[in-house]
Amino acid sequence: MNTLGRTLIGTAALGVAAVGYAAGIERRHWTLRNVTLPVLAPGSRPIRVLHVSDLHMTPNQRSKQEWVAALDALEPDLVVNTGDNLAHHQAVPAALRALGPLLDRPGVFVFGSNDYYAPKPKNPARYLLPVRRTKRIHGVPLPWRDLRAALTERGWLDLTHQRRSFRVGGQLVVAAGVDDPHLRRDRYDDIEGRPDPRARLSLGVTHSPEPRVLDRFADDGYDLVLAGHTHGGQLRVPFYGALVTNCELDRSRARGTSRWGAHTWLHVSAGLGTSPYAPVRFACPPEASLLTLVPRPREAGSGPVPAKPTAGFRAGGGMG
Repeated sequence: MNTLGRTLIGTAALGVAAVGYAAGIERRHWTLRNVTLPVLAPGSRPIRVLHVSDLHMTPNQRSKQEWVAALDALEPDLVVNTGDNLAHHQAVPAALRALGPLLDRPGVFVFGSNDYYAPKPKNPARYLLPVRRTKRIHGVPLPWRDLRAALTERGWLDLTHQRRSFRVGGQLVVAAGVDDPHLRRDRYDDIEGRPDPRARLSLGVTHSPEPRVLDRFADDGYDLVLAGHTHGGQLRVPFYGALVTNCELDRSRARGTSRWGAHTWLHVSAGLGTSPYAPVRFACPPEASLLTLVPRPREAGSGPVPAKPTAGFRAGGGMG
């Protein structure tokens, strides 16, 4: 066999191995991302926020359900769910099994497109193309009302076009959210205005981190905005990063923490799932994030403590 033939065979084998790893191993490599952010009012006590996003749950994903439920052992002060919980019309019970122990803790949520509509088969190449502004074709409706009822009955607050004030560990928190900007359902005018200055933390919540929404939160002076949707790029190239974000957000912010304006911090979760029609992840393991929020420095110039991903976290066990 000549050199060209061996090269082609080696390249094909490497491609098959990469696809096998992305589909069979990494997409179940549950990871906890830890980061400390200086966003609270000076003099505040730290607040531990668990950020969960993009479960894309189907009924039989037991490993994912068990891992998410075990996150309760982290004892977060607040849980924030930024949507896309469902990927199947019978997935509400599975999503509730995953979130069940966390529902006994203070929590807030907004929904994403895959809470409202089931995913549809798509040409995989479309994922690598720029976001198109053509009319979106939705899948069949999903039982988001059942999920919303179950979450609110357990005490979580629906932030869809709502501003809510509540206490976490005795400290006043103000939170506001919008419906999914990816579907252009956001109506920021419904929640516009500066948050209560007495709050120790002002929190914005959105599913898709569209810059037009992030700009509004930043203009109103919110301390922190949490979002999901991007899957961290889902397919990342080592030393390059995300290829796409599936929204107008730039690639450098596809996952993790960054500044948005002079005051506001942004955290984008890479999420815990994938579409059933694109069940792969590469150099971007599924994740939840534990954010330890601490007081802002009295003088500008400090940044976040670097995130420390912890692969395979499970309370009392190993990787699922």
